[in-house]
Amino acid sequence: MHDVHHAYDNIEVVSGVDLTVAPGEVVCLLGPSGCGKTTLLRIAAGLEALQHGSLALEGQQVAAPGRRHLPPERRNVGLAFQDSALFPHLSVLDNVTFGLRQLPTRDRQRRGMKLLEQLGMADYAKVYPHMLSGGQQQRVALARALAPGPGLMLLDEPFSSLDARLRDQIRDDTLHVLKQVGAATLLVTHDPEEAMFMADRIALMRDGRIVQTGTPWELYCTPCEPFVVSFFGEVNELQGEVREGKVATPVGQVDASWLPEGSQARVMIRPEALIIQERKDDAGDHQVSHVLMAKLLGRSSLLHICAHGASGQESHMHARVPGVFLPATGQAVDISLDLSQVFVFPSLGAGTRAAHGDTQQDHREYAHSHDGQ
Repeated sequence: MHDVHHAYDNIEVVSGVDLTVAPGEVVCLLGPSGCGKTTLLRIAAGLEALQHGSLALEGQQVAAPGRRHLPPERRNVGLAFQDSALFPHLSVLDNVTFGLRQLPTRDRQRRGMKLLEQLGMADYAKVYPHMLSGGQQQRVALARALAPGPGLMLLDEPFSSLDARLRDQIRDDTLHVLKQVGAATLLVTHDPEEAMFMADRIALMRDGRIVQTGTPWELYCTPCEPFVVSFFGEVNELQGEVREGKVATPVGQVDASWLPEGSQARVMIRPEALIIQERKDDAGDHQVSHVLMAKLLGRSSLLHICAHGASGQESHMHARVPGVFLPATGQAVDISLDLSQVFVFPSLGAGTRAAHGDTQQDHREYAHSHDGQ
């Protein structure tokens, strides 16, 4: 995709998107509802006419405004959506082989059964869709989309209707099959964890634009702006003044040498960046950092901490610790930082903001502050 724009009723929902997907690569379009990611998928499929820009598949231009629009059935793409949309009057195997009518019957059935085996559905080849669970139907829909050997797979929130444990298993099976067949894949999701699990690269969208593209590690560990940080989970947010290239916080000093001296900085600290160590002495009058509450979440523990800085700053912060770690309420603690999960940006206003505050306004202000840089 190159410089793609799209509008509904004169309201632009996609603004200047450039995106490529390589053979064998899984790219996730990630973003909140209404950001334009499904519209991009429909443009790639040919379900929406391209209004501006260009679109090429395997080196061939398939869409250009007013000049060319290759219909979906001629684009060599596979489609799978949240609703499996299986044919109720056809068996599982017949659903999978529906798009292979140009092949001899034996070859159709052989290819269909191979895909069903890869997705753990071979035993259900002769049953009908109404006899399957939602997860099983989704596996069959994926097999049907893969059966013609498409050069590009387009998946629109295919796992969102499944319960959590089943969703994890089907994600895993789907990823293995996609890698085995080697198709380029564009997956739309609003779930950051799903994107990080499935993707070789993530394109994070907001308000019709791609904010940042990169590997899951790049988006999580080198975010380009506050919206990227907060979209991947809760963060502790603090404000401070840059003094001698650093910002003092209740949990230690943070480097901000690239910001002007005396300016206000916004410090974003992931809960896992807080390293908690119990102290032997009691918190007493609570003039040192101490535990307010500890909750076991299964694979990790969430601690509510009252953090006290050396110069009297105080802040309520959340820490996430692997495994079972449940200090008593009031327990005095020492706090250090994993600086790889601490991010500093120009301040967007006085006071501490909630971890999921007005990110839309934040983005506009942040972008404005970086004009021309």
